[in-house]
Amino acid sequence: MIEAFFDEPTNTISYLVADPATRDAAVIDPVLDFDLASGEADTRSAERILAFAAAHEWRIVMVLETHAHADHLSAAPYIKARTGAVIGIGEHIRDVQKIFRPVFALEDLRTDGSDFDQLFSDGERFLIGEMEVEVLHVPGHTPADIAYRIGDAAFVGDTLFMPDYGTARADFPGGDARQLFRSIRRVLALPEETRLFLCHDYKAPGRDDYRWETTVGEQRRSSVHVHDGVSEDAFVAMREARDATLSVPKLLLPSIQVNIRAGTFPKADSNGVSYLRIPVRAAARGCGR
Repeated sequence: MIEAFFDEPTNTISYLVADPATRDAAVIDPVLDFDLASGEADTRSAERILAFAAAHEWRIVMVLETHAHADHLSAAPYIKARTGAVIGIGEHIRDVQKIFRPVFALEDLRTDGSDFDQLFSDGERFLIGEMEVEVLHVPGHTPADIAYRIGDAAFVGDTLFMPDYGTARADFPGGDARQLFRSIRRVLALPEETRLFLCHDYKAPGRDDYRWETTVGEQRRSSVHVHDGVSEDAFVAMREARDATLSVPKLLLPSIQVNIRAGTFPKADSNGVSYLRIPVRAAARGCGR
């Protein structure tokens, strides 16, 4: 049983996935509402998920992150506090932590992944109730991206978008377009009827509605970036050229700092307020002198 929750401010889709036999459930990629201008965080999106689960008597036992997101903050700790769920992510989050620890001078950040309750390795299998989940390591967007395969469904995070929109960017630190192509081909090697549930949609040109479910077959036939016949070299050239034109996500700086800590904010100062860091680099013409 799958229920999707769309957050338009960040164009993010979170999922609630439940085992019909036991009614145990997992939340995938939950969003914490965050206003950048005021610094105010809110849990209304997480509350929608919790309310739906309660209404259907689903027990949330896990929160699963596909990667450390750069465009929204995670509500994983809030859901854990409300339900006792464990928070899981791919084991290569350690690499992401090591990349960004010096970027933000986060001297207190542990880089062993221990902020998370469970670290998954490629090919690992675990249960949600009686449902078996298979972990696929699909790096390229970030070093730590994973997909969760449950039966004929796969939750692929940012790796793929709808066929008419394309694929994830690969220009964040640790990203790699060639690696991304190989990860995508791994996903597209699954049976053609496999349903792919995506983490974002931005409405492709000419489309008026948001969509977040496709299939392996649809991607192979019609993806504007990776349909069958697109070579690795052609994809890399396209992806790198396109990435050079993209702007930085609005919530990148707060998102990274929070999400590499499993969604927790830095320890509050003596006034009870948590603070996030903004790296400032002087321009070549001497800004800041």
